[in-house]
Amino acid sequence: MVKLLSPRSLVLCVVLLFSTNVSAIAAVLGVDLGTEYIKAALVKPDSRRKETSAVAFKPFQNAPKSGAYPERAYGSDAMALSARFPSDVYPNLKTLLGLPADDALVSEYLARHPALQLEKHKNRGTVAFKSKVFSAEEEAWMVEELLAMELQSIQRNAEGLAGSDTLVRSAVITVPPFYTVEEKRAVQMAAELVGLKVLSLISDGMAVGLNYATSRQFPNVNEGAKPKYHMVFDMGAGSAKATVLKFQSRTVKDVGKFNKTVQEVQVMGNGWDRTLGGDALNYLILDDMVLQFVESPAAKKASVTIESVQKHGRATAKLLKEAEKLRHILSANTESRGSFEGLYEDIDFKYKITRADFEKMAEAHATRVGAAVQKALDAAELSISQLDSIILHGGASRTPFVQKALEKIAGNDKLRSNVNSDEAAVFGAGFRAADLSPSFRVKEIKISDAAGYTAGMKWTSPQGKAQQQRLWTERSILGATPKEVTFTNHEDLTVKFYQQIPSADGAVDKETKTFTTKNLTATVAQLVEKNGCKNEDIQFKVKVQLRSEDGEVDVVKASVECEAEDSDKEGSVMDGVKNLFGFGKKDQQPLKDGEESPEDAETASTTASTDTATTSSIESSTTTSTETSSASGEATDAAKPKKTQLVVVPVEFELEKAGVPELTKTEFSSTKARIKAFEMSDKSRRAREESLNQLEAFTYRVRDLLESESFVATSTKKERASLEKKAGEVSEWLYEDGADATRDELKSRLKGLKDLVTPVEKRIKEKTERPELVKSLRGTLNQTSTFIETIQKQIAEAEAWSSSASASAATAISDETSSVTAAPSKGSDDFDDLEDDATTSTTTAATPEDRGPVPVLYTLDDLKEITELSKSTLDWLEKKLAEQAKLPETADPVITVDEISKKAKKLEQVGMQLAMKAVKNFDGKGGKKSKKAGKSKTGTAANSEQTINAAEIEEMIQKMAAEQAQKDKEKENKPKHDEL
Repeated sequence: MVKLLSPRSLVLCVVLLFSTNVSAIAAVLGVDLGTEYIKAALVKPDSRRKETSAVAFKPFQNAPKSGAYPERAYGSDAMALSARFPSDVYPNLKTLLGLPADDALVSEYLARHPALQLEKHKNRGTVAFKSKVFSAEEEAWMVEELLAMELQSIQRNAEGLAGSDTLVRSAVITVPPFYTVEEKRAVQMAAELVGLKVLSLISDGMAVGLNYATSRQFPNVNEGAKPKYHMVFDMGAGSAKATVLKFQSRTVKDVGKFNKTVQEVQVMGNGWDRTLGGDALNYLILDDMVLQFVESPAAKKASVTIESVQKHGRATAKLLKEAEKLRHILSANTESRGSFEGLYEDIDFKYKITRADFEKMAEAHATRVGAAVQKALDAAELSISQLDSIILHGGASRTPFVQKALEKIAGNDKLRSNVNSDEAAVFGAGFRAADLSPSFRVKEIKISDAAGYTAGMKWTSPQGKAQQQRLWTERSILGATPKEVTFTNHEDLTVKFYQQIPSADGAVDKETKTFTTKNLTATVAQLVEKNGCKNEDIQFKVKVQLRSEDGEVDVVKASVECEAEDSDKEGSVMDGVKNLFGFGKKDQQPLKDGEESPEDAETASTTASTDTATTSSIESSTTTSTETSSASGEATDAAKPKKTQLVVVPVEFELEKAGVPELTKTEFSSTKARIKAFEMSDKSRRAREESLNQLEAFTYRVRDLLESESFVATSTKKERASLEKKAGEVSEWLYEDGADATRDELKSRLKGLKDLVTPVEKRIKEKTERPELVKSLRGTLNQTSTFIETIQKQIAEAEAWSSSASASAATAISDETSSVTAAPSKGSDDFDDLEDDATTSTTTAATPEDRGPVPVLYTLDDLKEITELSKSTLDWLEKKLAEQAKLPETADPVITVDEISKKAKKLEQVGMQLAMKAVKNFDGKGGKKSKKAGKSKTGTAANSEQTINAAEIEEMIQKMAAEQAQKDKEKENKPKHDEL
């Protein structure tokens, strides 16, 4: 038998259902910020999206207006515009983040994208681009702003995939291990500009390793096993990175007495080449294309030079796009071809390249692969033989000569393609985002990323000498236990933290944070005056660490400390109170056998020397009345060493970012508002385009409706003529002035057409759905009528049986009274009040005929509302159906499907209320049994009957709900009219 839910359970289910639907669901993003591609993994559900990392501005058809924003394109749509609008397409922005405008990498980027107009940011000195699409007064766009637009597009796509009730406000973003503090800050600023909270940054290699660890178990070091060492070789479009990772597991304490096993992934060392990637290989082919083009007869005749082609934006964009395509083909084929029409000065060009030619051009690049690998091994202090495998990641790692170079270093048996070379990093970032978010619970994996660069601090000693100390190496773990640094400075000072960046001219110390004390001088003076500390004994200590989220320096604590004499005095009031209640000092000794307590000794003889010695040795706060006792106590105190305590006083300080100047609050708010205005402009444009498409589609739909048999049957000739004329006017307007019309005007014209179509469509709907709903309503009325008659019959039978039972009971009582004898007045037993179960069950047993009909849970008053509602509904239905039968099909109906549905729903609501009242009546009458009734067989039988009746009622409630759900489902799945 199927177990039915109780009414309370049903109500609870409904409450839970509605409560879960109201709240918006939070989701997080994992973003793999690549040079050429940007990828995102949405943690809800397992959705992902990959697109080209580029943004473009489409020029206006007319001159740009002040305050107007053009249409934007992203990804492959943006790159498709590069040949037409090379000065407004911004690809591969990752290589420019956080760099000064005069950096060598910036110059190289501009050489490959000559149409872009660089403009140095006036305050920060970083890269910004001026676009001719905007008016002249519009400020240049920072690289961070352009990247923010790409992140905003990813965010919008993620929310679209996740559903309208999902908000994406948090993300974990991958960064290369060679990113400096400035470059990481640029990524964080880009995310903040569009309202994305960066939960953490994660290095590319660590992200791949984390993804690798999610589906694997590693050796347990607690059991004596050795860890596994793997290298992730990641070669993407912009750079090549090699990361040595240590994988192991460890048993740690869990809640209570239990233990758990945690997987651990740690970065042991990094190596990289910032410019060795797919783009560098594309440029090899591009340069060869330009050289062959210039040497072609047609180009020589036109006196074309290499410099002129390289500076031509459109020609370079076409060549670069084709070069990437050819490189991909060469990874699987031995040769490839390309052709261009009107490449430069209307000169056509055909190009052919073989894999052998390509690998010959890339010989120098092949040697750089090994250099990155060796650097990672050196940093990890491991040899290639100690690696268990080399995991390949990144599109360029599939290039044949790259894999040959790796095989030459490590052998073919160590190369692995056991992760998704395109998506492993983004999946790792997504896993990390879920781990950091409180909304998800994932496999416990502890990660330890590395600093990447040596870092330290600089300050000036009290003697005025410049001091420098290295605090972290490139292998230092982010988020590790803070380091404590001790200074001899006793006056306010400034400490500058730096990051040591390798360069062509040697290592350069770039400042990252400035630490300044605010009250160090005053705090030291306080220790000297109030605590009696000597100046030479005072130490200034600072605890510092590298944050796990982004590798930034963080000052955990700053304080001064010294050893000072304990200020607690013996014989204090508190000590006296303690001794009074028997709580002495911690060093108080217990009495030996036969020894008296100090108090007893004093009572017996206060002048005895033995008593005086005893009193002094236990350091009692009770004083004696003799001079001998006092002198002995003073001698004992003088012989004891003085107690000291460590006094620690916190020091106030400021920790500010150094290096590239940050945007002021005003500048940041202005920048954020500009991006928001751009987004609002896009939303308005998309809404207008949607309205335009809707209007255009509706004009085509009107043509189909006018030829539909059902539409013709339910509309008048006048209505069709008016609709046909209106649709023709709208179509003609669309192809003339509609392309530039506002959204409001488009919506107005669409409404005008719908106002003519809607009445006819309503008639079609009414005609199609009415018969089924009428049938359903009649069925409900018949069921209600049967139910009412049944209950009325039960009430009548119950009343008749009750009258008969009352008369029989009166007769039985009279006979019983005459046969009762008097009870004895004395000698009553203490157990007389207890009932005899056997006797009770024998005397109260009743025959089945005496039980009467099933107890009725309703009264006639309970049936009054549903009886009147059923009768009025039936009268209304018959009247309306008669009126509807007299109308033609082209007339508006007098009885609508909405009205029928409301009547049926009202009947069901009243019926449900009546059913719930039955359950309540049952709980009140038979649900709670008295103690005495529970012991009787008759009571048990009666309650069994009532229990069955309640179950039937509950089953009826379930059945009614199921029938309604089935009706709604059939209504939704029912094929609609072909014109609707």
